[in-house]
Amino acid sequence: MRFSRRTVIVTGAASGYGAGIAARFAGEGANVVVADLNADNGLRVTESIQSDGGNATFVRADVSNMNDVTALLSKSLDAYGSVHAVINNAGTTHRRKPLCDVTEEEFDRLFSVNVKSLLISAKVMVPYFRSVKAGVFVNVASIVSFRPPPGLAWYAGSKAAVVNISRAMAAELGPDNIRVNCVNPAVGDTGLLAEFMGEPDTPELRTKYASMIPLGRFTTPDDVAGACLYLASDDARFVTGTSIDVDGGRSV
Repeated sequence: MRFSRRTVIVTGAASGYGAGIAARFAGEGANVVVADLNADNGLRVTESIQSDGGNATFVRADVSNMNDVTALLSKSLDAYGSVHAVINNAGTTHRRKPLCDVTEEEFDRLFSVNVKSLLISAKVMVPYFRSVKAGVFVNVASIVSFRPPPGLAWYAGSKAAVVNISRAMAAELGPDNIRVNCVNPAVGDTGLLAEFMGEPDTPELRTKYASMIPLGRFTTPDDVAGACLYLASDDARFVTGTSIDVDGGRSV
């Protein structure tokens, strides 16, 4: 098992990609910290991992809140003694619509969860990683970072920021033996799907969107988890500052 005796924090782990990432890391022997605002779903994911024989603990945390993320690290260390990697997966979007129809409140929440959270994660986690002379960040962005579609302007901008911030972090933190990489999924069957499509979720609309992907289907949580596993593992020990597109060829 690639992550035996290693602890991995996964944010936004109560559903969607995060739940899949948490389950895969647990299956590889990791102690998984399931971090999310949704306590009910977070506990459900944690109990599912435990029932499958994995090690997991739930910590309720708002990734845009410094106190919450500080407590997240502290509780992770209390539970398992160390942290190997942080998977910054928590994110949100605005509903697909014309860029001028997005409200200030939607914009502020979007950038708080998708971008400010990286600042907070770094301010809390980097001093710890420096103290142990190693660490890994994997940040979940999106293929819209490079191919921004109409109707998702501000979401695409927030995810482009994640990619560029990650590259800058990799350059600055490399001398500290801290690696930083990104995973860029295509549209996936998650709780945000209807928001991305901007229309009611129907079989016909799903077929339309899947037809734009060369491999013919949506990104799954397990697809994203596989990329995160690689980037957080020793197999990627000389990989930093890069992005892996997990999109079935959509960005080709």
